[in-house]
Amino acid sequence: MKKWLLFILLFVNVSNTDVYAMGNSVYVNPLIGTALRGDGGVSPFVCEPFSMTNFTAQTRENKMSYMPYVYDDPHILGFLGSRQPAVWMGDYGYVSVMPQIGKQLKLLPKDRALKYSHKDEISKPYYYSVKMDTGNGEKIVGEIAAASKCALLRFTFPKSDDARLIVQGINLNPELSDWCNDYQPRLKSIRGWMKIDPEKNEIIGYNPDRHSSQLSRELPNFKGYFIISFNKEIDTYGTWDNSEINPNSLEQTGTRMGAYINFKTQRGEKVIARVATSFISFEQARENLAKEIVGYDFDALVASTQKKWDNVLSKIEVDGCTDEQKRVFYSALYHCYLYPRDMSEGGKYYSAADDSTHKGSSYTDFSLWDTFRAYHPLMTLLEPTLTGKWINSFLQTYQQCGWMPIWPNPAETNIMIGTHADAVVADAFMKGIRNYDVNLAYEAMRKNAMVPPDCDTQRPYGDRARWTSFEGRAGASYYHSIGYIPFDKTAEAVSRTLEYSLDDWCIAQVAKELGHDFDYKQLMRWSRNYKNMYCHKTGFMQPRKYNGEWISTDNQEHLGMTEGSKWTYLFCVMQDIEGMIELMGGPQKFSEKLDRNFNEGHYRHDNEPGHHYIYLYNYCGQPHKAQELIRKYTSENYKNAPDGLCGNDDLGQMSAWYIFSVMGFYPVTPASNEFAIGAPQFSKFKIKLPIKDGKPYTGVDEEKYSRTLTIVANGLSEKNKYVKRVSIDGKPLEKHTINYFDLINAKVIKFEMHSNPI
Repeated sequence: MKKWLLFILLFVNVSNTDVYAMGNSVYVNPLIGTALRGDGGVSPFVCEPFSMTNFTAQTRENKMSYMPYVYDDPHILGFLGSRQPAVWMGDYGYVSVMPQIGKQLKLLPKDRALKYSHKDEISKPYYYSVKMDTGNGEKIVGEIAAASKCALLRFTFPKSDDARLIVQGINLNPELSDWCNDYQPRLKSIRGWMKIDPEKNEIIGYNPDRHSSQLSRELPNFKGYFIISFNKEIDTYGTWDNSEINPNSLEQTGTRMGAYINFKTQRGEKVIARVATSFISFEQARENLAKEIVGYDFDALVASTQKKWDNVLSKIEVDGCTDEQKRVFYSALYHCYLYPRDMSEGGKYYSAADDSTHKGSSYTDFSLWDTFRAYHPLMTLLEPTLTGKWINSFLQTYQQCGWMPIWPNPAETNIMIGTHADAVVADAFMKGIRNYDVNLAYEAMRKNAMVPPDCDTQRPYGDRARWTSFEGRAGASYYHSIGYIPFDKTAEAVSRTLEYSLDDWCIAQVAKELGHDFDYKQLMRWSRNYKNMYCHKTGFMQPRKYNGEWISTDNQEHLGMTEGSKWTYLFCVMQDIEGMIELMGGPQKFSEKLDRNFNEGHYRHDNEPGHHYIYLYNYCGQPHKAQELIRKYTSENYKNAPDGLCGNDDLGQMSAWYIFSVMGFYPVTPASNEFAIGAPQFSKFKIKLPIKDGKPYTGVDEEKYSRTLTIVANGLSEKNKYVKRVSIDGKPLEKHTINYFDLINAKVIKFEMHSNPI
């Protein structure tokens, strides 16, 4: 029965029909965003939601700036257990397996590569398959099924007396060195290890490599452990390191090394490699395997993982849209459930914050500069319990190394600016999500706001600078004393000042709620420091020297900015929108500047600081312009294609923007409990929300307290893209925002759509 079930499942994948519609996972296309064009920065991972290890076909040697799978590449190099969360971050503790036939051993990635065609490829969150050309007229089929920490890799061979599997446990290739990937220190300091055990029919090893190690503190105890067992008896074997091959060797250390096992195969014979991973020990890897995979039952693992994806993807049901739109929507939701990474292993977890193993559970890989904007607010709706667990992970890091994370990979890297864990914590706290130590959370946020980094005034800082110590709020000494960060003292000074102001406002809301009046008043004063960056003469946020002198940005629009221009950061003030509008001359002049931003091509949807800009039209009396732009950007920038993302997904932020925007509301200001009203792009949504006593439920019995919010867009059509009126359970909404608690307690939110601007 299982074989027939899988056959039907694969038929559905190939034909893109919905004959076997177990759930919304059949709509997911993991290949969206994997092409170079569009620069989505994702890979088609097979895994459970929030997995510790993601498995994918590997088309290139990955590093920071290259994901392991790129749609444009013509070859498969291996089947990789990866932890690379984003294109500009690194992999760590990875391991790969690659099939091969032929008398000649081809072990290095570029030598063992096999051609493939996308017409012979199937990609789903729970299953991947590809046919590879061996070069002599034969094909090898590679398939992936995976859980959270373990996987089954199934290879169907032709008849061969010289079939093999190649396992690579570390890949320090100095040819990959560039401005953000320095391999020399790693080549000197780390070695991978691997051992073949013919009696147990397995290969064990560990990989201590971290692509981003130069950006973080040393981790002498860090290892990615793996155990790979096989359903076919090992015949002959050997090991290798770089170009040196060691036949009959059982053990190997090195910097670019692995092992191989040889065997004979009959045509159509299926050889399965069972991969178990851990960051704690080999014993823990075996425990992980025992919990996740029974024997070598590939079909059962496919079905189990699909069920888990169907469960989370059922939290939002959509109607009144095409199948193509469903594929875009549920692929976006799939991206939202890949990260952060669950590091929990049997009641323990390895923490890179102090390079130790602890009791409990924890998560890592937080892209907070991106995800505080829409991803985390989305999860306060869908996953309030997990939101509290993620905040608890922030607090574990705070207790273990003194600060909450900025961008851990898995150790802190100081990538990006601001301390936006503050915004995530404050947003959850104000929404009533408090399944963590609230007082400890406030202590950690307060330290971010009040305490500058070590040697703050002696450090210029810089993007992807080598690790010295935690950066936190670089330049905070100046921010506190003169009200802004001077360009001649600290890098990215304009962006830092603006983003610290937001974080201070967020913390202030928590301070007020907890009765810390002195802190509240001080933080609110600092939250207005953004005004010190606005030059009335030029009409832009602009860098200044320590002596107060403005620095011209003519012909150098990126001066003082983080990943953007003076247009990128012009409207970035989320916490005081009315004050920003007044600063720029009032609603009319503000809207005219917004018009220029969109009409003159300054808006960059592929970068997060501007993600709320469309919704600012609500605040200056022109919501119809927001509604027009929502239609434009949801349809143009999100497509069911390998280049279907217009920029790095950044751990779900780009996808969360889309989900909010097609549903008809968006979280402009964290910790405000307000969503800006937009315009739904589908006619109906049903959202499952865990609610108890009018507040988000954060217990273990989520299903018991699940209730459904229905969003309806009456009259929606190609022509009817404007919102005429909105009602909540029949009561008209009189403003262009909706409160979080009104939203989660509503039964029906109804949009009446119209062909003319209202």
